[in-house]
Amino acid sequence: MLSSESKVPLYYQLVDLLGKQIKESMKPHDQMLSEREISTKYNVSRTTVRLAMAELEKMGYIYKKHGKGTFVATLGENKQNLMESYSFTDHMRKIGRVPKTDVLSYDVIEANEYLAKHIGLTIGEDVFKIIRLRLADEIPMMVETSYIPFKKFSSLTEELVKIKPLYEIFKEDFGEVVKAADEEFSASIVPLKEAQILQVPTDSACLRLVRTTYNTANQVIEFTLSIARSDQFIYKIRHIR
Repeated sequence: MLSSESKVPLYYQLVDLLGKQIKESMKPHDQMLSEREISTKYNVSRTTVRLAMAELEKMGYIYKKHGKGTFVATLGENKQNLMESYSFTDHMRKIGRVPKTDVLSYDVIEANEYLAKHIGLTIGEDVFKIIRLRLADEIPMMVETSYIPFKKFSSLTEELVKIKPLYEIFKEDFGEVVKAADEEFSASIVPLKEAQILQVPTDSACLRLVRTTYNTANQVIEFTLSIARSDQFIYKIRHIR
């Protein structure tokens, strides 16, 4: 419940509480309680409720219809939250879509200066280079090129990558738990080769993503460069002061 003794403002506590309720027990277009009803239920002022609802609306969780009330939006369900999840497979399952991965190529290469720097290897060390097409409901979503240190995952096989999500392989087959991932993203134009794979025009907008994944010992276990369709794959991030 809400606590007036917490350092987190009451309205933001209410944001978290209502946001959790929306995600766990409500469906798109369900009607929310009125401001007065929320105020009474959680014993907070109407001003606190108004601030919380405004924040939820900005975050894409709710929308308002003049004269009719406030309703659960669909927008929040279809965005990847950078602060909550790095797994494409988990995210697609969470929003009710069927994930699929096609392995386009699987090789062992020697790390150049760029890869050595980003993975923490010496130049010339072996790394797996795995290119995968990620789909949802059979729609091509993104092309991922992942580089994985060979010495840590030397028994990794293409067959295993074809049948199992990469992060599940890390945990269940190698005992490597993902602790954190740094991700950078920028707007770009999809290259010709990826446009053909993603089934979009060559002048289409895309998101370029660079992800560095760490285990519990803060060692890099994955470095991935991705190109995602901007019409299908949307990122959101929540900033807190």
